[in-house]
Amino acid sequence: MNVTYHPLGDQAVLIHFKQEVSQQVLADVQFLKQEIQKEQPVWMFEAVPGYASIAVHYDLSRLLHQENPYQYVVSYLEERAEAAKSGGKPKQRTVKIPVCYGGELGPDIEEVAEHAGLSSEEVIKRHQNGDYTVYMLGFAPGFPYIGGLDPSIAAPRKDNPRAAIPAGSVGIAGEQTGVYSIETPGGWQIIGRTPEKLFDLDREESFLLRAGDKIEFYSITQKEFEEWQR
Repeated sequence: MNVTYHPLGDQAVLIHFKQEVSQQVLADVQFLKQEIQKEQPVWMFEAVPGYASIAVHYDLSRLLHQENPYQYVVSYLEERAEAAKSGGKPKQRTVKIPVCYGGELGPDIEEVAEHAGLSSEEVIKRHQNGDYTVYMLGFAPGFPYIGGLDPSIAAPRKDNPRAAIPAGSVGIAGEQTGVYSIETPGGWQIIGRTPEKLFDLDREESFLLRAGDKIEFYSITQKEFEEWQR
């Protein structure tokens, strides 16, 4: 695990991994993040993973007694990175997400099907059969960037993004799929919608998903979707 450390403002360290999007880099990011947070010191706010990086935010006021607070944090992170070299795999959850595909809830499914040269039914089947992993959360609170889409149903973003896409909308952009966590503008190709709330401030854990989660999509009917929301 080869990483480099860089200052990110005056209260954060950015850890860079090999700059590629891959399962191996994702595993390294997740494993080091878990090592960093095993004994989270009082001066650490949080460790935020990206595709090939971790941003470690810290409370400078708790480190003013150190001659060089930034270097002190880097030294701690280097120790955790050394421990992570011993091997192991990050802990992963599997989260199942119901999706009502097509119709009013998936207005772009025909466009995706035409682009792929497939029927809408085949697009749905292939979307459900992907080997999915959440690479990171971003763009909006709890929005997951999910890798593992069958490349045969990859599709470009829309030329003219929509001003508002409903929360729960399931989309495709390039070789990624994602789920809109809140209503927001966006240009992904919308093929369905889930009744699950990906972002809910009333839950103990506001975000339904975490980076590193495995995802399984499964199909539900419009009636099941409506009943779920009651």
